[in-house]
Amino acid sequence: MREIAMRTSCLGPSGSFSERAAIELCGGEIVLSKSFHEAVSMLLAGEVDRAVLPVENSLGGGVLPVLDLLAASPVFGEAEKVLPIDHRLALLKGVEKGDIRTICSHEQAFAQCGEYLRVNFPDARLVSAPSTAASLQMLDGHTAAIVGSHIVRENVLLSENNIADNKQNFTRFLRVRRGSGEQAACGTVFVCAVCAHRPGALYGLLKIFDRYELNLTRIESRPIKERLGEYRFFIEFAGDLRSEEVQRAISEAETYCTEFKLLGAYGEPR
Repeated sequence: MREIAMRTSCLGPSGSFSERAAIELCGGEIVLSKSFHEAVSMLLAGEVDRAVLPVENSLGGGVLPVLDLLAASPVFGEAEKVLPIDHRLALLKGVEKGDIRTICSHEQAFAQCGEYLRVNFPDARLVSAPSTAASLQMLDGHTAAIVGSHIVRENVLLSENNIADNKQNFTRFLRVRRGSGEQAACGTVFVCAVCAHRPGALYGLLKIFDRYELNLTRIESRPIKERLGEYRFFIEFAGDLRSEEVQRAISEAETYCTEFKLLGAYGEPR
């Protein structure tokens, strides 16, 4: 019987870092989307089997639109991939740096190359693109782009060196599937929690994980758009969902919080 290849959605166009991560995490057929929202919508509609999304950058922190999507969508993270990010300045052949008036790229790339832009293009207008690869479509005689070093396009020249402010730059991608639930895996457990809006509420939540001696590897807050002054907390900790202490910690945290969602379990022990 012929095996059907997995179909995976991710942010396009071809050449994006998300596409590279999807190829390494999934293989099979890669379906390129125009936005993170579209990638998740295709997954929920059953048009693809998995979606691959960037969740964190070592310099810029959490990818906020993706965190919001994970909190709001019935999806579950099952695997992760960390990619080194090497940013290059892209120019059309024949265009000089002195000709540049506008630079296009994804907002994360701007944040990661901020010092380079301040020193070399202090007066340039920065125009946001859906992805670094998509910014190539905006190149002209007065417009440059920030793209990945893996990009190869006819008539496009890349800078010889990485222009990121910190060359130790990595982005973590998450492979997600439809549904919710648990996975028998040790490594990283990822949850989203909302505490009661009162003094000491977050401290009370963190004490639960401390009591079970679970090592928190990341915590990030995100405003709840419809409730001013209240926040969702995205928490990762090292653990094994098969273990009794993790199950008890999750159960207590779920009871303690006004909202609680298990977002995934994946990877190797940290």
